[in-house]
Amino acid sequence: MGRRKTIDRDQILDAAEQIVTKRGAGGLTIDAVAKAVGITKGGVQYSFSTKDALIEAMFERWGKAYDDLFQSIAGDDPKPVAAVSAHVETTLRLDDAANAKAASMMAALLQTPEHLGSTRDWYRSRIAGLDLSTREGRQARLAFLATEGAFMLRFFGLMDIGHEEWEGMFHDIAAAAKAG
Repeated sequence: MGRRKTIDRDQILDAAEQIVTKRGAGGLTIDAVAKAVGITKGGVQYSFSTKDALIEAMFERWGKAYDDLFQSIAGDDPKPVAAVSAHVETTLRLDDAANAKAASMMAALLQTPEHLGSTRDWYRSRIAGLDLSTREGRQARLAFLATEGAFMLRFFGLMDIGHEEWEGMFHDIAAAAKAG
């Protein structure tokens, strides 16, 4: 078997995501990724110097997909309640594969606490600016929490939620958010 001439960063990220999805965060090693892609450990380290850099790149890639869809729904500079509504819609519209990747990466966070700070900041930013002295603001916060709860239950395998039920839940969440 000959050596591969070029190293494809996206292929390495795809392999890393598959490893985390199939084996859990504990299965993610530079060696496992190298074997999955068919390159040397040095080849992986050339693209991502450390496992933490690889995890960070996985988050960045998922974050870009999320941000692109969110922005297409929310537009530029949405008001806080509209941003929460766009988050609900974005979570519903991301395909199962993208959501499973996000859940896998969240599981990886549990083993790499140094990444928790940026994740905590991201979550806090999703509800920043809500006026919690109003019913509308409180309803939007509940919609956000319901969205994240449903996401975690489904994609951490804690509750079997089929596609039709998933869509129904998000219809209910969106309606509750608008009831404010």
